[in-house]
Amino acid sequence: MVFLCLWKMQNTRLENRKVFFYHDDSKVGFGFIKMKRNVITTCTRDCTNTCGLVATVEHGKLLYLRGNPQHPVNKGKVCHKCARFVQRVYSPERVLTPLRRRGSGWAPISWADALDEIAGRMDRIKSRFGPEAILYYQGFGERTALKLLNTRFFNLFGGATTLYGTLCGGTGQAAQNLDVGCRISHDPLDHLNSRSLILWGRNPVITNINLTPIIKEIRTKGAPVVLIDPVVSESRRICDYHIQPAPGQDAYLAMAVAKIILARKAEDIDFLSRHSEGYEAFLKILDSFTVVELAVACDVPLEQVEYLAELLIQRKPTAILLGWGLHRWESAHYTVRCIDALNAIAGNIGVAGGGVSQGFEEYGPYDLNLTGSDLKPNSRKFLMPLIGEEILKAQAPPVEMIFVTAGNPVGMAPNSNKVAEAFAKTPFVVVAGHFLDDTTDYADIFLPSTTFLEEKDLVAGFGHNYIGPVNRVIEPLGESKSDFKMFQDLAERFSFAAEFNRSLDDWLALLVEPLLARGVSLKQLFEGPVRIPDTPMIPYADRIFPTPSGKFMFMQEFARSTRQKNEQEFPYQLMSVVARDWIGSELTLSEQSELLTVHLNAQEGLKLGLRDGDTVWLVSSVGELQVKVKLDEAQRKDLVVCPRGGWIKAGRGVNLLTRDLVSKVGNGTPYFETRVNIKPVQKKG
Repeated sequence: MVFLCLWKMQNTRLENRKVFFYHDDSKVGFGFIKMKRNVITTCTRDCTNTCGLVATVEHGKLLYLRGNPQHPVNKGKVCHKCARFVQRVYSPERVLTPLRRRGSGWAPISWADALDEIAGRMDRIKSRFGPEAILYYQGFGERTALKLLNTRFFNLFGGATTLYGTLCGGTGQAAQNLDVGCRISHDPLDHLNSRSLILWGRNPVITNINLTPIIKEIRTKGAPVVLIDPVVSESRRICDYHIQPAPGQDAYLAMAVAKIILARKAEDIDFLSRHSEGYEAFLKILDSFTVVELAVACDVPLEQVEYLAELLIQRKPTAILLGWGLHRWESAHYTVRCIDALNAIAGNIGVAGGGVSQGFEEYGPYDLNLTGSDLKPNSRKFLMPLIGEEILKAQAPPVEMIFVTAGNPVGMAPNSNKVAEAFAKTPFVVVAGHFLDDTTDYADIFLPSTTFLEEKDLVAGFGHNYIGPVNRVIEPLGESKSDFKMFQDLAERFSFAAEFNRSLDDWLALLVEPLLARGVSLKQLFEGPVRIPDTPMIPYADRIFPTPSGKFMFMQEFARSTRQKNEQEFPYQLMSVVARDWIGSELTLSEQSELLTVHLNAQEGLKLGLRDGDTVWLVSSVGELQVKVKLDEAQRKDLVVCPRGGWIKAGRGVNLLTRDLVSKVGNGTPYFETRVNIKPVQKKG
């Protein structure tokens, strides 16, 4: 009988269970122990989606990541970049012990010795130069609640130099704030109410997969979807129409479409007369151009301009979704404000299925006072887009130490050569991370960080209105520590330890106090995604805006774009776009064994005598990079398109080419204000 039962068990599916044999004085039998378990968590990486996840663990090891089917936005869907993150967690290249530079190499060091040296150096620098001689560089690798306390640590220390501006979307947000007072995007699920949708510089197939099912659904209902992007992106295949304006000239396209709507007397007169301000001044800007002049300026055929106008007239409501590439120009605010004005004229502001949407406030749900900015309100700040220049020119005090978390500024900030020079000049550099990337080449101490799968935290997204749990899935690998634990341990070496070292749960409760005050419980937050209270599906539905007048504010001045002086020497605009297979510079060295591939119009390649796969030098006014060429019939002739995020040490650092500039509104980074030329390899130098 016992042997019969055993045979039957061996032919049963037991993947999730372990069979065990037991006996006592009265009986003998078999039982089962469940070996696999699922953990609800949320992706925290620098991505629009902030997907809800289900992590499957067996024997303490992460097996795979799937989308959480209970998440209202991603609904069980997850991108391949997230699914492959398991490989990143267990990569043999991941560094799991603190390291100290010894000559040209690294040697393991204990956490105690590493933190002792860091604390000692900080004290000596503070005593001699003051706390602002220490720069804290917090990148965008993870944007969770507890990461806000990193800045609090440095404010309690006395006020280190920190950052302002952004490498990301500050320009777009600041520009929209000028129009509507406080940028609020439509809930992604409201786009299901759209009768047409425009992806303006947005590539959801790569950057926003949660949007693709919505696009598919509205297209099945007959809603046309238009892509406006100079680059032939992966999202072209899910759209009905593609318009390719000249790079950086989208403002002229928006104004041309607005003029046609006005000429056909199809404007929303009620909104313009009762709910807007500055409309007459904007009309004067429009009147300074003809439609033909505007179409020529943006290099879009007149029939395509008319198609857009007809769409906005006949297929209302129209949702316009802005991409982050639109911000990467010095005067990007003109483009964003012209698009806002266009949809206001068309009558798509404050209506279901309409709006001009970009992103959400990922730090909006938290008590930002806990950063401790009030402790040292006048501490020095450096512009993030100009970080290399800021460090090099710093005096009174000079930068004596840099502490980096969640970032790779040498690789990701513009003009990498200058950033590298600044880091090399700095006497002491600490980097916390997962891998030995470009920035660690200039570090004296490397601290191994946990991934989000080894932490407990909370995260809100910049692509939707939900806050999600970050539940610990596996124990920290090796000697890795979360930022929270790392700074708590470092705080123990200073007099302010008692003010900083509360428990993790206590800090989380304090950080989400604004949510708790609105009826959300901590228990809810860690069980699954929670919609942030009081966030509207349809912003400005009452036609009241948080501007001084309570009305929508039209742009009242416009400066025509001017050609760069070096366009003849550098004939191509460099568009470094989000990569298909990785986020930011989240790569390993072994994943970058080949040169970077750039896309060039096939006719331009023929003119230069190039063939598919040829190796050339890409040269800009600030640097050069050897790349492989992919000839592409569909790309514009004035573009060179490549993925961003590759490492310099792997020969793929595209920011060796990008100019370090700051946008005129929002302190953003105009990566696309870089022109390049193509030179044969044999003629280099």
